[in-house]
Amino acid sequence: MHITRILLFIFVTSSIVAQPKSSAFNKGSFYFYWGWNRSFYSPSTIHFSGNTYDFQLYDVVAVDRQSPFSADLYLNPKSMTIPQYNVRMGYYFKNDLQISFGVDHMKYVMLHDQPSTINGYIYNSNTAYDGVYDNEPITIAQDFLKFEHTDGLNYINAELRKSMRMLGGKYFQSTFLFGGGVGMLLPKTNTTLLANSRYDEFHLAGYGVNGVISLQLNFFKYFFVQGEAKMGFIHMPDIRTTMNASDRASQMFLYNQFNVNFGAQFSLTKNRESKIPKSPTD
Repeated sequence: MHITRILLFIFVTSSIVAQPKSSAFNKGSFYFYWGWNRSFYSPSTIHFSGNTYDFQLYDVVAVDRQSPFSADLYLNPKSMTIPQYNVRMGYYFKNDLQISFGVDHMKYVMLHDQPSTINGYIYNSNTAYDGVYDNEPITIAQDFLKFEHTDGLNYINAELRKSMRMLGGKYFQSTFLFGGGVGMLLPKTNTTLLANSRYDEFHLAGYGVNGVISLQLNFFKYFFVQGEAKMGFIHMPDIRTTMNASDRASQMFLYNQFNVNFGAQFSLTKNRESKIPKSPTD
């Protein structure tokens, strides 16, 4: 209810406030930003299949993994890709309408020792988990499964966004943006399943769609700070889990993402202002 009221206020305000003219959002403008995110995931069903097993785990809970802040980690070019980050570049192909491409580098960590329900079978695994399961309770212990997309849950996507300029003046301006996107998931999945060796490689696993709203504060026309809220759906039907290429997993879930970004924006084309011809008598 509070979020609905806030969004309603933003739309009403943006419609009644005189929008200052600015080349920052005109056709031909380009921008780039870098930022960091916190992510939250819905429980999901994960299906594991291989030559000697085929089973599902239900209502599996996972969290993100935010790196503790330090200037050397977050601002050092050699290590700044370790935390959960967002990078994006965009272009205004029409006034106040942009297309952008970016990477949302999230991290997905399945909680250990959580209760779940298992359905399916496992045999010849050289573990105590061999058997046939019919929707039976199970605790996901670490000797059974370790499952993380920690380097990371990489959502490579394209977005279309609309800019609505709000309050502002010569040196400061606030802007509301909204839109949506679609992209592919290229996770680096860290998995240890049953008695198999640890697997941790990049693999194109699926796709995602998302919606986004953001509030952008522009300073001196060229620089901005931006807060974003995203909600999306991720479907990964082809996750690699072991060194054996026949071993796969699949899952789908919803996510929320909250970002703080810092960027720069400038025009790639010169502004053409109409010139009024002088009167012959002038």
